Amino acid sequence: MKYTTSGEIQPPRDNGGMSFHDPHVTLSKIYTRTGDEGKTALVGGQRVFKNDGRIEAYGDVDELNAAVGLAVLSVPEKFHLMKAQLVRVQHELFNLGSQLATRPEDLHPKQPVILEEDVTRLEAEIDQMNEHLPPLKSFVLPGGCRLNAELHVCRTICRRAERRLITLAQKESVAPVAVRYLNRLSDYLFVMSRQASRLLQEPEVLWNPNHSA
Repeated sequence: MKYTTSGEIQPPRDNGGMSFHDPHVTLSKIYTRTGDEGKTALVGGQRVFKNDGRIEAYGDVDELNAAVGLAVLSVPEKFHLMKAQLVRVQHELFNLGSQLATRPEDLHPKQPVILEEDVTRLEAEIDQMNEHLPPLKSFVLPGGCRLNAELHVCRTICRRAERRLITLAQKESVAPVAVRYLNRLSDYLFVMSRQASRLLQEPEVLWNPNHSA
């Protein structure tokens, strides 16, 4: 991975040639009335309540995906590589949702899931972005520019999704790489929020404990 002259990371390779099967979905009718009694179906066909821990976990991942989509819209066109990275994260989050919506024993060999390569790629990109950022001497407040704030919203939703997944993992089998991915993604979104401020030439808002009403 390399930086361009604008300081953005060049697009990464794919997942080492790993390919998942195409979506087997046909959405011709949106409402089905099958969830009117408070239950929904996992990929394996099991009916569970909509507040089941597994549903809560991938529900938070879905919310995170929507928040990342909003942040994508705030990325200026000239920073198209940052936009491409965030869109890639959206696809990875959908892969994670597929994984969480399926009990481990029901996973198909080519079903979309999170891979170790996804975590490694996030780490490499975090390191690359950090090389161009000044060291922090205080905590930062979300803000300074809209994109920075939106990425912080994504970060906090990601932390909640991670907590929800850990709660699920205490009761059911969860792939450890899924927890690592969300943990690393929250760090990634934090560093990208700083990168956004740098690229947009907007000052970061530093926490000052004595600056209060």
